[in-house]
Amino acid sequence: MHTHDFLLLLLLLLLLLLSYEVVAEVVVVVVVVVVVMVVVVIVVVLVVLVVVVIMMMVMVMVEVMVVMVIVIVVEVAVVLVTQFLTPLLFYF
Repeated sequence: MHTHDFLLLLLLLLLLLLSYEVVAEVVVVVVVVVVVMVVVVIVVVLVVLVVVVIMMMVMVMVEVMVVMVIVIVVEVAVVLVTQFLTPLLFYF
């Protein structure tokens, strides 16, 4: 809050000391800077959100692929074991 009050005092001093045109230019510059900062913050937040969503989707896809690989490996192992065990059972 102190910096905000300090800025307000500076603006009042500018209003008192300088002419109307200079004050208008300063106000325009301050408004432009504030708008640019707000836009930059919004863009950064949106980019972070998009990156987080993409990361979550990638994690989910990786988990799904890992589960699929595990299922395929288990199926192959079951098929191989049954193929190797059934002749042994018939032999014994």
